[in-house]
Amino acid sequence: MGSLSQLQKSVIIGSILGDGYIRILPERRDAFLEINHSIRAKEYADWKYSVLKNICQSPPKERIIDEKRIAYRFFSKQNPELTELLKLFYLNNRKIIPKNLKLDSVILAVWFMDDGSKCRNHDVYLNCQQFALGDQKKLLSTLWAMGLKARLNKDKKYYRIRFFKESIAKLNKIIYPHIVPSMKYKLSMTP
Repeated sequence: MGSLSQLQKSVIIGSILGDGYIRILPERRDAFLEINHSIRAKEYADWKYSVLKNICQSPPKERIIDEKRIAYRFFSKQNPELTELLKLFYLNNRKIIPKNLKLDSVILAVWFMDDGSKCRNHDVYLNCQQFALGDQKKLLSTLWAMGLKARLNKDKKYYRIRFFKESIAKLNKIIYPHIVPSMKYKLSMTP
């Protein structure tokens, strides 16, 4: 299959931070990636597939979850580079943040398209409740390293990342070139 391109690695890492999942089946040597979105995010899932197509089994397919929900998902083939990412980003089948994580604009854009949200134009969040508090602090540090000021914001009993108002324009400028048209509704403003 060859090695993953930098774009593919960034899309995969952004997906791991968000809704993507890497796993390895018993008796198998290498891991695979699962991308699973709502049918409402079909264009976005199709874009991810277009980037990862050469490492995938087949195109995305609809899957009925219940009478109100339809998923749209695809899987990669097993890949040794995915096995390495599994070792970095998972501990006991739980997502973790590696100490040396560095974000780029594509990773951040994919993570935002997966887990970003806004409330009014000045409240922008990354919903990272799936990560332990220590890992959320690592994520904050990676954002600060990009010059994006944010803090942890308690949402009921879990925390999420909330961007400072003065960083929202910079966030949008960084991720805007990579935002799929159907996901632009998540942006608080155009750069």
